[in-house]
Amino acid sequence: MRPTSIHHYRHYLRGIERYLRDVGCEVTTLSLPVVTGFVTTQAQHFGPRSMIGLASTSRVFLRYVHREGLLQRDISKLVEVPQHYRLADIPRSIGWDSVQKMLDQVNRRTVVGRRDYAMLLLMITYGLRPRGRDLTLDDLDWKRDRLHVRERKAEHSTTYPLAPVVGEAIVDYLKNGRPEVASRLLFWRHLAPRSPLTQPAVSATATRYLHRADIPVSRPGSHTLRHACVQRLVDSGFPLKTIGD
Repeated sequence: MRPTSIHHYRHYLRGIERYLRDVGCEVTTLSLPVVTGFVTTQAQHFGPRSMIGLASTSRVFLRYVHREGLLQRDISKLVEVPQHYRLADIPRSIGWDSVQKMLDQVNRRTVVGRRDYAMLLLMITYGLRPRGRDLTLDDLDWKRDRLHVRERKAEHSTTYPLAPVVGEAIVDYLKNGRPEVASRLLFWRHLAPRSPLTQPAVSATATRYLHRADIPVSRPGSHTLRHACVQRLVDSGFPLKTIGD
């Protein structure tokens, strides 16, 4: 098994272990009411996706103890795995006033602030994913005021008009913030060791400024800005098909 799978199982199995210890139940005396009690208790703290992982792990564990002869009856099939449908969650969007409030938290007089301001504007204006390693200097067509965005899934690029406010922020970063490196990648760490920004680092940047602005979002991050961009397009009357494309 992959290390990530082992970590996944260990996380949920420790919860099962604690619950059995708290209720004074041995593995050999496990029954459906005990398992149901465990799942119901955890449902008070877990979200839909976590509950799917919990139920799936519980079923695997119950099949295992039955196969090893520790439990006479196989009750794994009686544990239902909840359904979670794609796009069923409410998008974590914020209003445009909140977007401006977040941008106001950026200190653009510093090197880091110039970089962060340009990154935030790209995510807000174009709904870009936080793929810091993908955007390069070659994606900026200054002569035609165009921005090329390469998509990993379809392996093609999409061209957008380069908004003046975004272009000015990038120019400010290139002149007064970006380190002198041979690579064509656009966004870099400010502190040593010099390395391109990773996806988690870009997403963490969005989270940090949302917290600074004290904007109430259940799970703040880069997707909050992506959804804010989508919401603005919807409010402006763009067809959903156009936005999706």
